[in-house]
Amino acid sequence: MLVDFKTLPEESRVWIYQANRSFTEQELEEIQSKLDVFIENWTAHGSDLQSGYTIKYKRFIVLALNQNLNAATGCSIDASVHFIQQLEKDYDVDLMDKMNVSYKQGEYIAYKTLVDFKKMAKDKAVSKNTIVFNNLVNNIAEFNENWEVPAIESWHSRFIK
Repeated sequence: MLVDFKTLPEESRVWIYQANRSFTEQELEEIQSKLDVFIENWTAHGSDLQSGYTIKYKRFIVLALNQNLNAATGCSIDASVHFIQQLEKDYDVDLMDKMNVSYKQGEYIAYKTLVDFKKMAKDKAVSKNTIVFNNLVNNIAEFNENWEVPAIESWHSRFIK
């Protein structure tokens, strides 16, 4: 059951998929349409899952699920992963690699491999104040408070001296 992302409870579980490039306006329209259909039909053992999504910076797909009504099951999580993998194929984009880092350079969103990010930190090309995206947040409350933070407040801090 598709609901507006903003209406989901703060404890709703989130999954964040970051793209290795920005989506075009046309791609965004198509992806939103596909997300609408997927979420409208997303179930766990035949029960509707109250879920929503948001797309941030033309690059991050955030799925959210109100687990107070029905929790995700292995099968429903598998279905969402297969859906994201199909988006990867359809748009020739990487959404599943968690070993990459996105961060802000002014208004621009940069995307680097973890190895490159570590090197940039060592070379002082990024600092403890660099705004990074912590895609490891677990729920909407954490997403709202701790997703877009200075590197020093995220797991990225281990690479910043």
